[in-house]
Amino acid sequence: MRLLYSSLKICVIYFSLIVFTGCHSFNAYEYTTPFPKHNWPTSEKVTAHFINTDTAAFYNIFAVIRHTGAYHFNNIWVNISTKAPADTTTSQQLNLKLANNSQGWLGTYFDDIIEHRIQINPFPVKLKEGEYTFTLQQIMREDPLQEMMNAGIRIEKNIQ
Repeated sequence: MRLLYSSLKICVIYFSLIVFTGCHSFNAYEYTTPFPKHNWPTSEKVTAHFINTDTAAFYNIFAVIRHTGAYHFNNIWVNISTKAPADTTTSQQLNLKLANNSQGWLGTYFDDIIEHRIQINPFPVKLKEGEYTFTLQQIMREDPLQEMMNAGIRIEKNIQ
């Protein structure tokens, strides 16, 4: 019995080592900022820093928006700025659709929390090596924007 217990213990240790030391590769980076009291003022910018080392891969870039079910718009206007390594900053204003009349919220639900991952680049892009800075700012007329829980940026390798 003691031998069986020792063998089982060794198998569990080996299995754990294999699982936890297997190949780890970057598939997604996500940075979000929570908003206290679920209010997002236009003056508060969400800034994410991402260091790219894989210049051969293609990436999809997403805006991440989480809000409560009481959010009373079906969209959000945002200003997204991107600073690439050794480059100037580019900005774009986007109208991100969060709901429609026929389907309701377009994101994923968990109780009263709705999460949206909305792709902001129309097709996968290659990124230069180095540090990228992404800045996300809401530019809605309501200030502060009510019922917003957090917002951020997600970068995923396009695996196809």
